[in-house]
Amino acid sequence: MRSAFATVPFYRERWALDGREDPVVVPGRTGTNGGAAPLAEAVHKLVDLVPLAGGAPRPDPVRGLGRVLRTARAPGPGSLVVLLGPDDLRPPADLPKGVRGCVADPDGPNASVLRELTATLHRDHRVLVVGDDKAIAAFPGDDRVEAVPHRELDSLDSGPYGVLHDPVLGYLGALGNCGRWHLDWPHVYARPTDGGLAFTLLRQDSPRFVDVLPAGGVRGEIAPCPRHGTPVVLT
Repeated sequence: MRSAFATVPFYRERWALDGREDPVVVPGRTGTNGGAAPLAEAVHKLVDLVPLAGGAPRPDPVRGLGRVLRTARAPGPGSLVVLLGPDDLRPPADLPKGVRGCVADPDGPNASVLRELTATLHRDHRVLVVGDDKAIAAFPGDDRVEAVPHRELDSLDSGPYGVLHDPVLGYLGALGNCGRWHLDWPHVYARPTDGGLAFTLLRQDSPRFVDVLPAGGVRGEIAPCPRHGTPVVLT
């Protein structure tokens, strides 16, 4: 937080005008929603989320997929992960060793994706298809293809499988085998505010997302999982 205040124009301006508990920039003021900012407001000023030293100007909607899949479905060596979305999506770069990944248009996967899918199933390896419900329903395949649906913060359900995704912040967590939505806590921090749950990406240098409210602000709590002891999201 101190680094963002010192180096990122968006937070320097917002916190200086609105006030903040840490760092205190306007004595006696704590800011709206404890200083948390709506994600839509941050995206509207995306260029100001780049630190003064420079960095990437675009969000990464694929960020964190490999990590949260370990909780959601844990693909093994030889598996294929098919991410459904537009052509400008990049294939996931953080998949476990031996797991391949690609991006496919759900309305018409190209021939190379279909060949890879067929070959993977022929070898009796797993195919995981990741996307929203509509995209998964439109994707060609059989009952051997495993669906891992996206769930945004305002649409969490009881699964049985799913990943917590935001189109700007990327992958924030996954539904564990305990039936609870586990936060990707080494890389994502979340806290309750008057405006809803605020999220911070801990290891993304640029654009920098600190204490932002996705999905328009969703009320909830962050609590330890009674089975695993790591943070879970309760909405």
